Amino acid sequence: MNKNVGGIDRILRIVAGIGLIGAAATGLVGVWGFIGVVPLATGLIGWCPAYLPLGIKTCRKA
Repeated sequence: MNKNVGGIDRILRIVAGIGLIGAAATGLVGVWGFIGVVPLATGLIGWCPAYLPLGIKTCRKA
């Protein structure tokens, strides 16, 4: 599994994921806020399955 998420994209995904999960946990948004697990996981792993068929890579070449 090659990484296809990097740099700013990763940081934004992690921040957005934590923000959504935090908002759901505190009751600011409904349970749909727990969808923040998806961007958090893709940011931490560095791989997004949605990018694969689109051929998108936001990470630098190794």
